[in-house]
Amino acid sequence: MILVIVLCIPITVPRLFGYDIYTVISGSMEPAIPTGSLIYTKEIPPKEVKKEDVIAFYRGTDSGAIVTHRVVKNQTVSGKFITKGDANEKKDPMPVDYDELLGKVALSVPFLGRILATVATTSGKAAAACLIGVAVIFHIIAGRLRVDDEY
Repeated sequence: MILVIVLCIPITVPRLFGYDIYTVISGSMEPAIPTGSLIYTKEIPPKEVKKEDVIAFYRGTDSGAIVTHRVVKNQTVSGKFITKGDANEKKDPMPVDYDELLGKVALSVPFLGRILATVATTSGKAAAACLIGVAVIFHIIAGRLRVDDEY
């Protein structure tokens, strides 16, 4: 049970402090942010974003796709960012409008996103439930063995 609580902390506590959490599914930001990392973003006024900041944004307002790239230039007059993935040779073809900004990346944790993505699947949830069940059974058995030892 303690293990479940510990595993929930990285995805619940940061949200209480205004962070959004995403899993990185491509290698465009490697090696800085490896595929499978969990990233924590915080809202920031677009004009405060600086060159070299890593931001998360919607790729087009009609798209649900979220991209995490580095800012090459903040065009405050036009209200757009020029971005580029660290592993990409060229800048992104389309500027990012200010209203597509989700936030600035404050932290990335390698591999944690992969673990959470696995647990989010049906088989991952079933495996987690089995692990919790086994842990509860072991806890009960250990408690009974301890009581038996006292007599």
